[in-house]
Amino acid sequence: MGEEDRHRQERAENGTGRGEPARLCLVEDEMAIAEAISFLFEREGWQVEVVTDGAAAINAVRRVRPDIVILDLMLPGRSGYDILRDIKADPTLAGTQVLMLTARGQERDRERAAALGVDRFMTKPFSNLELVGTVRMMLEGAGEETEG
Repeated sequence: MGEEDRHRQERAENGTGRGEPARLCLVEDEMAIAEAISFLFEREGWQVEVVTDGAAAINAVRRVRPDIVILDLMLPGRSGYDILRDIKADPTLAGTQVLMLTARGQERDRERAAALGVDRFMTKPFSNLELVGTVRMMLEGAGEETEG
């Protein structure tokens, strides 16, 4: 195995402790944003499942069993708040980390997400380095909220 292959494998396994790539579920209805974020994560060696409709999100999370859900707030079908509440209320999913990634970054939005159990909250626009770094920290188990 070459040096670059070894680094790619280490990045892919980053924080999962399973010897397999991290699994991420990206719930984002704007396809250009979803494609850009997926590219960033896949470049790290992580597996990404993209869901573009809020109504389909909880079933995708149950099927994929991701390490982290990256969740937009404003979605067709169901809001990010509803999906977050469902994830945290389901005993089989309650331990799933959720990063809310939204253009709505007012204090009341953050407070509502925190009350529902969000693990991290980032606002759009964000830097690619910040997003990848936040997900990496979440995979490694860092517990401090990102203020983006």
